[in-house]
Amino acid sequence: MAELLLEVLSEEIPSRMQANGAAQLKDAVLQLLKGAGVEWSRAEAFWTPRRLAVLVDGLPVERPDKREERRGPRTDAPEKAVQGFLTSVGLQREELEIRTTKKGEFFFAVVESKGGLIGDFLSAALPDALAAVSWPKSMRWGEHSVRWVRPIHSILCLFDGAGVPFSFGPVASGTTTRGHRFHAPAEFPVRDYGDYRTKLRDSRVMLDASEREACIAAADGLDAAQEGLSVVEDPGLLEEVAGLVEWPVVLTGRFDAAFLDVPEEILLSSMRGHQKYFALRDRDGKLAPRFICVANIEAPDAGRSIIGGNERVLRARLSDAKFFWDQDRRRSLASRVPQLGEIIFHAKLGTLDQKTDRVEALSLAVADRLDGAGLDSVRAAARLAKADLVTQVVGEFPELQGTMGRYYAMADGEPPEVADAIAEHYLPRGPSDAVPFHPVAVAVALADKLDTLVGFFAIGETPTGSKDPFALRRAALGVIRIVLENDLDIPLRGLIATAAEGYGPTIGGSFDPGQLLDFVRDRLRVHLRDRGMRHDVIAAAFSVASEDNPRRLKLRVDALTSFLATEDGANLLAAHKRAANIVRIESKNDSREYSGPAAIESFADDTERTLATQLGLASASSAEALKNRDFVGAMETLAALRAPVDAFFDQVTVNVDDVEVRENRLRLLSQMCETLNEVADFSQIEG
Repeated sequence: MAELLLEVLSEEIPSRMQANGAAQLKDAVLQLLKGAGVEWSRAEAFWTPRRLAVLVDGLPVERPDKREERRGPRTDAPEKAVQGFLTSVGLQREELEIRTTKKGEFFFAVVESKGGLIGDFLSAALPDALAAVSWPKSMRWGEHSVRWVRPIHSILCLFDGAGVPFSFGPVASGTTTRGHRFHAPAEFPVRDYGDYRTKLRDSRVMLDASEREACIAAADGLDAAQEGLSVVEDPGLLEEVAGLVEWPVVLTGRFDAAFLDVPEEILLSSMRGHQKYFALRDRDGKLAPRFICVANIEAPDAGRSIIGGNERVLRARLSDAKFFWDQDRRRSLASRVPQLGEIIFHAKLGTLDQKTDRVEALSLAVADRLDGAGLDSVRAAARLAKADLVTQVVGEFPELQGTMGRYYAMADGEPPEVADAIAEHYLPRGPSDAVPFHPVAVAVALADKLDTLVGFFAIGETPTGSKDPFALRRAALGVIRIVLENDLDIPLRGLIATAAEGYGPTIGGSFDPGQLLDFVRDRLRVHLRDRGMRHDVIAAAFSVASEDNPRRLKLRVDALTSFLATEDGANLLAAHKRAANIVRIESKNDSREYSGPAAIESFADDTERTLATQLGLASASSAEALKNRDFVGAMETLAALRAPVDAFFDQVTVNVDDVEVRENRLRLLSQMCETLNEVADFSQIEG
């Protein structure tokens, strides 16, 4: 068996694009091989800042012969269609076969192709694999028409130890590559993957990104431990830095301890966002005046010059940050609110100052439905929630919005629940974030998200496919999670109406609250599925409830899930399917519907009388339970039907000769299905 090794060496690729680019290149190569009927045993993708590489092992040397049957147009199809089919298969009319199928007579073509050498196939096909890689941003260089993320220097391609010749734009493939840009810039030949990996390492290149990450993490931890410090864990930064270096060299620097008076979030953002440094903590968990940086070169002075340069850059960054922090505190947060009138929330939805007014009013409406949400605190938190957006620190570090608002509010003497709500009203920012739990923060967070949802739905800026430029799916999921995780019994329809009133004539009569409620319900479906709940059970529970309360919908799904896990639930589900099938088949045979209650006077057996009586009782009991939002109780009323349903199917024959008795029993089965479907649509449940 043979191996294929492909490497594209280029200028530095942005870290965030490397893994996906390598994965796309591997997938494109594998798709070509799969299309040619070629199998393999192992496939891997590798990436560094300058190279993407793909290894495919366990390949045959020759392609297998291929025989494919293709159905063409009908024999009475227009001549143009027949000629098009002949062209696509490369055959003459007399070479086609005519076969009769259930749908008529069709032309069939048997296309046979010889396999040939894999190396020849790769020479012809690999340019297509490179062209198939899609980059968020790509470029052309020189006068060439091909696109890549950065200008390509060389392409290495080996199959079974021999070069695979092809060209991609101006670059012809070869059997050589280069190592580290500074330590080993000279070309060297490659025989196979093992040789490639060994020579790269000798040339100061760690090919495996996970190895670079492990190397950085281990060195970080060792340097920190030697001084009694610990590294602030940051997996995202670790992955990013591993994508910036081919040969990681970990160095430790210092900064002035006076900067520790600045909130640590500012320091962390300065070190992480601007400089890609790892922060350190002392034994007490406080930030230490130290940092770790990762160089891409082994300097002759053991990195002293590199450390010194990074210390100077960080000192300037932290000086700016401290200046912004000191300047911002000269004004109260409340005094900045009018400046929000200078920031457009959306061209059709007004300014952030207008949004603040709406959120304040809506927050108070939400607070009326919460225990412990003091109206004065809610009003203050809503009024100040966006004010830090006009501060200098947030202007420099946008990711600190909310966080800095908390600091400024505390400095102004605002109550802790107000300061915390300013920071937490943005939560959850993502699926792994915590949600706010204090009633004040909950009120403002819900109001802010509902205001955004109503506004953008009103102007038609709704998510489409994978596009969601205003993060409305995230906002809806935030509403759902806040309600569920705080166990809030809050209907959304009234709050949505209040939010729409806040916009007044801005949105006119263009807003459809039902569309937004359907959107939230759909996001709730996704949320519940992501947490392991069955999609069919969710569909069954949702289909019979025009519910606008996420908590109640989830309770209905929970109750149905638990009921179906019992023996009574499983048996009733089977009985429902049996009854529904009988009614469906007989309705089709008779060309009529069997609906409405069964006639008591037509019962010929005590068993069916008992079932009819129990169905009436169950219907009334379940309706009362559902009215009281007692979903578990509604399921329990269904459990009482098991015995009479089982007895009916054991002792009663539906299709009897007596027409009146038969029709009455079909109506009874239909009534049974309807009674069960009042609680949940059992027809949607699988199994």
